[in-house]
Amino acid sequence: MRQAIRLGGAQRHGELNSMTHLMHRQLRTTPPLAVGGRGVYLFDAEGRSYLDASGGAAVSCLGHGHPDVLAAMHAQIDKLAYAHTSFFTTEVAEQLGDELLQHAPAGMAQAYLVSGGSEAVEAALKLARQYFVEIGQPQRRHFIARRQSYHGNTLGALAVGGNAWRRAQFEPLLIDVTHVAPCYAYRDRRDDETPEQYGARLVDELEQSVTRLGGEHIIAFVAETVGGATAGVIPPVPGYLRGVREVCDRHGILLILDEVMCGMGRTGTLYACEQEGVIPDLVTIAKGLGGGYQPIGAVLAQQRIVEALRAGSGMFQHGHTYLGHAVACAAALAVQRVIRRDALLDAVRRQGVALQQRLQQAFGAHAQVGDIRGRGLFWGLELVRERDARTPFDPSLRLHARIKTEAMRRGLLVYPMGGTVDGRLGDHVLLAPPFIVSDAELDALVERLREALDAAVASC
Repeated sequence: MRQAIRLGGAQRHGELNSMTHLMHRQLRTTPPLAVGGRGVYLFDAEGRSYLDASGGAAVSCLGHGHPDVLAAMHAQIDKLAYAHTSFFTTEVAEQLGDELLQHAPAGMAQAYLVSGGSEAVEAALKLARQYFVEIGQPQRRHFIARRQSYHGNTLGALAVGGNAWRRAQFEPLLIDVTHVAPCYAYRDRRDDETPEQYGARLVDELEQSVTRLGGEHIIAFVAETVGGATAGVIPPVPGYLRGVREVCDRHGILLILDEVMCGMGRTGTLYACEQEGVIPDLVTIAKGLGGGYQPIGAVLAQQRIVEALRAGSGMFQHGHTYLGHAVACAAALAVQRVIRRDALLDAVRRQGVALQQRLQQAFGAHAQVGDIRGRGLFWGLELVRERDARTPFDPSLRLHARIKTEAMRRGLLVYPMGGTVDGRLGDHVLLAPPFIVSDAELDALVERLREALDAAVASC
C-alpha cells in the first residue's frame, strides 16, 4: 500500500501531485514536507531551512518551538484535553478569558472562544444580528463592508469580504452585503487631498450608503483595522476610523473590527485599533492569539451586547464542537503571557522600525516597487510594472507566484498575493516575521527578498 507521507521527502516541490491522498491547496503539486521548526526557521525533509518571514499567514508571532508554549500544552493535555462546552467550562479557558479581557479595548465584557479567524467573523456576524433581535430591532438585516477586504472563507465571512476573485464562483450562495471603498491611499487618494481629507471623503461615502439603505435597517459596518491578505497591508489614514465610528454611533450601527491578522501585537500594540483611538463593539482575533501552536480565535463583545442576550433569551444561538478547546486555550494563554513577560510589543515596535528602514533602503527606489507600507512587524510591498504610472503587471504573469517560488529557492517564506488592486489586477508581498526576529535575520530577510523579486521580474 502506498504511503502518502513518503511523498514529502522524496517528491520535489512542483512535481505532479499524483500519489498523495490529501487534497492540497494546489491539486497539481505537492508542497515540501515540513519536519521541524525552531525560532524563525522551518525545516523540510530535504534538510533545507526556511526563514519564516510571514509567520505562515501572519500567525507565528513567537516563531516555532517556543519551550514555554510547548510545556503549557504538554501540561494541559496531561490534565485534560477536551470537554464539550455544552457540559463544562475549564480552568484554562477561564484563565484565557481573564487574560484577554484584562487587556482588551475599553468596555469589552466577555470573550467567545472559537477555532480560527473565519469562525470568529462568522460568530461576530451572528452575535450582531442576534443582539438586535434581542433588543427589539429585528428589521436590521444589512451589513456594510469594504471592497478588497478579507474576512475569511466561510460563507458569512466571504459575503462581508470584498475580494472579487474569492467571491466570484460562490456569489449565488452569499448574503447581500453592501461594499464601499477601502482606505487605500496609494491608489485612491487624489493629489489635491490631504490624508485627512481623503479619509473624510470615504466616511462621507459610508454615510451615503447608510442613508440609501436606511440606518435603522443596518446591523454593522465590518472592517479590518489594517487591511491584510488581499490588500497588502493598508493602514487607515488619520481620522478615518474615528469618522466611521461616528457614523455608526449616529445610526445605532455596530462597528465590527476584524483584527484576525493585524491584532494581538502585530502592529506594535496589542490591538491595532488602539493606535486609532477607536473602540469597536465587537472585535475578532485569531492568528497571533495562539501563534500557530493550536487553532484558536475569539470574538470580544461590549458589555451592552452581552447583557442584551443575558436579559433576553439567555443564550447565544451559535456554537461549534471545538470552541474553547482546552489545549488550544493553554497554548494561547502561554503565548500571550510570553508576549507580556518578554516585552515583545516593545520588540515589535523596535524591530518594525528596523524592518522599515531596511525595506526603504533596498526597495525605496526599486523600479518595480510602487509602495512600501505597514506598521510594527506587518509590512506590504505593492509591485508595479511602471512605477510612475502605478501600472500593475499583467495578471497572467502571476508575478506573486513567481516571487514565492524564487523566495523558497533562497530559503525564504513570504506571503505574496495577486489581485491587490481590484481582485484581478495587482501583486503584493506581505511580510509578518515573528516578534523575536533579530537584526541579522532582518538583514537576511530583505536580501533574500530582493534577490527573489529581481529573479521573478526577470522571468516575466
